[in-house]
Amino acid sequence: MVVLGVFAMGASPAAAEEESLRGIVAGLTARVEALEKKVVDQQAYIQEHERCIHDQRKVIAEQDTKIKNYEASVRALDERLHRQEPSAISIGRGLEIGAGATVIVQGTNNANADGTGEDRADASYSADITLAKDFESINGRAFVHLEAGTGDGLEDNLALYSNVNRDADNNNDVHLTEVWYEQGACNDRLALTFGKLDPTVYFDTNEAANDETTQFLGRIFRNNPTVEFPDNTLGIRFAYEPEEWVEFNVGFFDAGADWNKVGDNAFCAGQATFKHQFFGHPGNYRILGWYNDLPHTSWLTSTNDKEPAFGFALSFDQKVTEEVMLFCRYGWQDPRVYNPSLTATGGRVFSLEQSWSAGVQVEGGLWGRAKDVLGFAVGQAIASGDYKKSNSALAAKSEGHLEAYYNVHLNDYLSISPDFQYIWNPFGKDVVGNTDPVCVWGLRSQIDF
Repeated sequence: MVVLGVFAMGASPAAAEEESLRGIVAGLTARVEALEKKVVDQQAYIQEHERCIHDQRKVIAEQDTKIKNYEASVRALDERLHRQEPSAISIGRGLEIGAGATVIVQGTNNANADGTGEDRADASYSADITLAKDFESINGRAFVHLEAGTGDGLEDNLALYSNVNRDADNNNDVHLTEVWYEQGACNDRLALTFGKLDPTVYFDTNEAANDETTQFLGRIFRNNPTVEFPDNTLGIRFAYEPEEWVEFNVGFFDAGADWNKVGDNAFCAGQATFKHQFFGHPGNYRILGWYNDLPHTSWLTSTNDKEPAFGFALSFDQKVTEEVMLFCRYGWQDPRVYNPSLTATGGRVFSLEQSWSAGVQVEGGLWGRAKDVLGFAVGQAIASGDYKKSNSALAAKSEGHLEAYYNVHLNDYLSISPDFQYIWNPFGKDVVGNTDPVCVWGLRSQIDF
């Protein structure tokens, strides 16, 4: 027993030391594991924090995009509902005044209207004065547009389905182009406009091709030639925007634009506009239907001379980058009838069945000229099938149009635009003695006071 006790006592220090080391190792292991767990937890926290930051940045970017799109939508809605001229200056008490002038010089290698095809150059000018008054307490607005101009430009020298100078206004007397009152309601989601109206302000609009003073000059690109719009006339227009992405317009106008028997002949139009975002960029997609009950004549039965006309049209514009916008239009109208008061140069009677156009607008920020704009478009005016059947001698080819312009922003008051147009199959190749293509080059200056 004594020996065993001595032996046990002799082995105790080593065992104790081993046991102590094991305890130390276990403690260190536990601390390492705890530290590893803390590191893992810290990494998870960092990853979660980074994910939160990423999500917040994404939310902020989305909010910025929504704000930009909302601002663009508000500006576009204001333009559609209120037609506020960009040059308008406030002169107090909600009264605004604006003025502008457009001067255009155009030349051609083929003034084909008389069949001779001579070289020719002509000019035209137009001047505008606008007055607008806001009635903020009742959410109303009044607008007056005065206009004068001289010169048909080349239009009276060219026989075309769709002519080349939409700005030509050969009326040197100051005349009242528009005068209307507009009442807004429901936070501007609803608007009623009545007076002497320009239907093209509200229907068949397009962000890239709807202003002959700064964009395309050719009529086929300014508005769809298959829509039989009356000139500025007595009318009433309703606009409703139930959601930010959709808007409806309905209009009723005096089709004859003569202010006589206004209930007898009407031009009626309805349009739905869908506003969508593709890749973070705004776009507008418009669908238009129209009806005009002015007396039209049947091509194949001339005794039927009190027929109405009708049709539909599409107008799309879509930004694909901050600087680049694509657009297109398409239209169709009843091919069986024609309006005898709508003629080409020289009193040539015709009618279209279809028309299409497409193009691109590029802002100059891509080459360091942020306020310059380059535009290019191509399209066709397609003659009515019944028009061609009415006379076996007619070729009635589809008239093709190409236009390019470059709007140079010189300052906030002056811009100039070199413009080029090329038309093949002019007037469907049915001008006696001249079926050659037409080239038109021009220079436009726009002054905003």
